[in-house]
Amino acid sequence: MSAGERVSYRTAGVDVVAGDRAVELMRGHVARATRPEVVGSLGGFAGLFALDTTRYRRPLLASSTDGVGTKIAVARALDTHDTVGIDLVAMVVDDLVVCGAEPLFLLDYIACGSLVPERIARIVSGIAAGCEQAGAALVGGETAEHPGVMGGDDYDLAATGVGVVEADGVLGPELVRPGDVVVAMASSGIHSNGFSLVRHILWGPIESDQPGGVSASAAAELRAHIPALGDTLGAALLTPTRIYALDCLALAAAVEVHAFAHITGGGLAANTARVIPAGLLATLDRATWPVPPIFTLLAERGEVAAADMEQTFNQGVGMVAIVAPEAVDDALALLAERGVPAWVLGSVGEDLEGGQPAAPAGSSGRAAAGARLIGEHPR
Repeated sequence: MSAGERVSYRTAGVDVVAGDRAVELMRGHVARATRPEVVGSLGGFAGLFALDTTRYRRPLLASSTDGVGTKIAVARALDTHDTVGIDLVAMVVDDLVVCGAEPLFLLDYIACGSLVPERIARIVSGIAAGCEQAGAALVGGETAEHPGVMGGDDYDLAATGVGVVEADGVLGPELVRPGDVVVAMASSGIHSNGFSLVRHILWGPIESDQPGGVSASAAAELRAHIPALGDTLGAALLTPTRIYALDCLALAAAVEVHAFAHITGGGLAANTARVIPAGLLATLDRATWPVPPIFTLLAERGEVAAADMEQTFNQGVGMVAIVAPEAVDDALALLAERGVPAWVLGSVGEDLEGGQPAAPAGSSGRAAAGARLIGEHPR
């Protein structure tokens, strides 16, 4: 800095004018993601939501917070920023609905090294689209520049959501019974878990001076068409996480659902086990679905063991519902009407092994206390 040059927030790396322009560019997107209960508009210090308590006998508020993780690195490598916002919403609302809660509203947080208004607007357009899919309002958020702490093109996303459920309508392990049936709902792809492994398989050590840690040649590979995927590798990796919230709510309103499990980090068995009470065991049959090609490609390229694949990725199942046996046919019919591929994955029975440690995944043994995977996937 030359002698006599004035110091400002902008010279320190924070552009308030760019922030104001970003707000203007995102305003139209946020306006689409609303509900009648929202009070006020974008730009206030807090989001206001008028919860109509007369609709409920004993309402419980549910909350969830999450991010997108290193999937953002792929978005940066491809300069495609309008899908990761959908992922962000999905990771929050699909956790909320597990207990039976209706998502009401979200607030997002975007941290970046340098604020580029057009890029922020593309990110928020995805967040707004996700909120529309979930029936939730986007009532506000925060965009923060962190110069010198994050690289100029770096950014990260997080969001917190709030939902509501009747106290006597909470779903979970307390309702699960022997004889219940586990219904699988197909994932749209990798969703938003395991991308550190994805990147390691495809590109090895991260190149910190490249967008998303991905070299120019690797980014070109992302744009290449892969016949087995029917699309480019990048498009397959960036396929947004399926948002199940409204489908799960419709299912719970129509049939006897005892629990849901959102299949995220840890995989199918471990997440299903979280909603299985002590003394019971969910048996999940691999023979009921083929593993989607994107997972097969990753396993083959990285020579990743079946156990590691199952403990990292959803392998094609993004959500499970545990329903009363007499509700199965109606559950499958309703999900089919709503365009959600679903099938009978397994059942819940007595845990005759007494919660003993599991045999490795990929065998017929247990992958987690409370749930086990059996059989082999069709080829």
